[in-house]
Amino acid sequence: MRIALFSDIHANLPALEACLTSIDSHAPDVVYCLGDLVGYNVWPNEVIQVIRHRGIPTIMGNYDQGIGLNSNDCGCAYKTDLEKEMGAISISYTNSIIGEEERNYLHSLPKEIRIEFASATENITLLLVHGSPRKINEYLFEDREAQSLINIMEKAEADIMCFGHTHKPYHRILQTDDGAQTKYLHAINIGSVGKPKDGNPEGCYVMLTIPDHASSRHSNSIDVAFIRFAYDIEKAAKAIEESILPNEYADMLRIGL
Repeated sequence: MRIALFSDIHANLPALEACLTSIDSHAPDVVYCLGDLVGYNVWPNEVIQVIRHRGIPTIMGNYDQGIGLNSNDCGCAYKTDLEKEMGAISISYTNSIIGEEERNYLHSLPKEIRIEFASATENITLLLVHGSPRKINEYLFEDREAQSLINIMEKAEADIMCFGHTHKPYHRILQTDDGAQTKYLHAINIGSVGKPKDGNPEGCYVMLTIPDHASSRHSNSIDVAFIRFAYDIEKAAKAIEESILPNEYADMLRIGL
């Protein structure tokens, strides 16, 4: 099974279109979106319409939750007063232009998708969330203590957990030992399509391959490929600059921060 996973489009239509073109070229068996369709750019309605037209199973991101509830809180962890001021403009702008049908769609999205695979030796559970299984806006950064990630995944009964929200891609293989056997868990941050924050302005998504012989007893029994793709960054950046959104968001797109 080859599964394409993408997240954090944030109303960046040129990036979404380029992402889907890239995904189509790889012909996966199934495609999932891990949320945050809206915010920070000018195309929230168009992004939602593309996702719905394609029939892509999608979970709710924290920004989707805020807009779906017509709230002025996106659940974002802004650190400075400037970030908070910019964020307030972004969510107010998004709330002002979102269509009612699109808002209702965001409000209807599930907060997780759980998929069970029957391999040749065992059942493998893939869990898709936006932030974490515990909280839609929890940040699971790559430097998180290993046992903390293990505890989160074991409580959620997930062998493979894919998530977004930090906009920084990584794959960590976590080794556990219950005294009877060693087991390997996979924590995968799939990065961001429309607002990368890892210093690379190209969009990112994951192609996850779960073979028939996949086993939690082998660390390399699944394949995780991070795929970067170019898109018209200037079109997305200039759209921000021509709107009431802060120009800083355009600069962030240009440098991937």
